[in-house]
Amino acid sequence: MDKKIRIGPVAQKILLILSTGISLGLSGRPDYYFRILKSASKEWKKINQRSLRQSVKKLYKSKLVNFEDKIDDTVSIFLNENGRKILQKQSLDKLVIKKPKKWDGYWRIVIFDIPEEKKYARNALAFKLKQLGFYPLQKSVYVYPFDCKNEIDFIADVFEAKPYIRFMIANYLDIASVLKRRFHLV
Repeated sequence: MDKKIRIGPVAQKILLILSTGISLGLSGRPDYYFRILKSASKEWKKINQRSLRQSVKKLYKSKLVNFEDKIDDTVSIFLNENGRKILQKQSLDKLVIKKPKKWDGYWRIVIFDIPEEKKYARNALAFKLKQLGFYPLQKSVYVYPFDCKNEIDFIADVFEAKPYIRFMIANYLDIASVLKRRFHLV
């Protein structure tokens, strides 16, 4: 996937539905188009059949979805590995860590040692941690004051770097006063 893939709003909705494990059933009969989507939100019902069909074709040409013919003359559309990667990237771009009203007094520390052959993952991880507001203690050591374990696990999965990342929780750091000012905790 060398080129950048543009995904319109209808295609994004299709990918999101597929990512939840629901398959879309399409056939020549209009009553089948929205059979599975019947219980979905009003937004889905606003999509016209032509837009849906065009978006599905574009997703297939972009190699983000696959098709499977069914016995009842319907076609199941499902998300493939490329589609999952695109969705993960979009989710990563929108990732935020929710900050509680009160700090629990613990520091979350992320340490990583990603090999040179995965340099892209190492650089992308460091960039994302900084973007999320982590403070770099050292080149591959970042600290954050709020719960972020799920977010770190997600980032590790996206960059395929889980074996190289460690997550710790500490109640003491020798530079705590500096960090408290940095994170506006005092």
